[in-house]
Amino acid sequence: MTASRRLIRFLLPSIAALCAMFALTAVIFILGVLLVRGLGSIDWAFLTSDTRSAGAEGGILYQILGTLILIATALAVAAPPALAIGLTRVVFLRSRPRAARVVDALLHALNGIPSIVFGILGLLIFLKFFDWGKSWLAGGILLGVMILPTLTVSLVERLAAVPRKYIEAAVGLGLTREQIITAVWLPQSWSGLLTGSLLGLARAAGETAPILFVTAVFSGATLPTGIRDNPVLALPYHVFVLAQDSFNDDARANLWGAALVLVLLVACFNLAALPLRLNLHEESRHV
Repeated sequence: MTASRRLIRFLLPSIAALCAMFALTAVIFILGVLLVRGLGSIDWAFLTSDTRSAGAEGGILYQILGTLILIATALAVAAPPALAIGLTRVVFLRSRPRAARVVDALLHALNGIPSIVFGILGLLIFLKFFDWGKSWLAGGILLGVMILPTLTVSLVERLAAVPRKYIEAAVGLGLTREQIITAVWLPQSWSGLLTGSLLGLARAAGETAPILFVTAVFSGATLPTGIRDNPVLALPYHVFVLAQDSFNDDARANLWGAALVLVLLVACFNLAALPLRLNLHEESRHV
């Protein structure tokens, strides 16, 4: 082995380790700041009461409920097409690699669109064209489109990890392709869809730009009762407005408390997805 190869083999792991340490340090620092500044504001009343006095008093009950409504709607919007696209990509395009690469490229392109662009498109479509006003459903649809690539890619990874012997056994038994999908592919793919859902929900829960124009308001909304002119409160938007407009010490304390709750909510989804992803990669090694 040449000296240059030895140097590269030493430098690459070292650089990767330094990057990982930097990322971990940044995460610990951010969590530390949030805990120090926000933990004192969080109690049962803060989590179960509505906002008063422009965020200086009260809690974030409806912000939490609004965020949950938005991400649940996003999941309902994204899961069916993610399942359809994933099955098409792995099952029906197995013998057409060029078409499969086109699907992959489109998914990555959709995933790379900035979130603010989704917000502007939502403004044009739902407010201008459909005349919905601010609507929780519009926000859920936008967030669903945003997390669609995450769900689909995770599902594709799981479908690709299904052992070939299962498919070969199903073919040997004389099952049709549709029967193989329902008997083999779908039962084996649920963990991939669940993993993608958790990761997608983690992203959707923290997004502000897509809901800024079409969904969220700072106050005056509770639970939606229809579609048109039915906005919701949401944690990301609540944190955004308090950070921009609040100079009151009490409101600033509530700001840090709301930010901590939002980060913990996102962390819960990510941590729940971690064991599933580790299990997926472990299974892939034995395919």
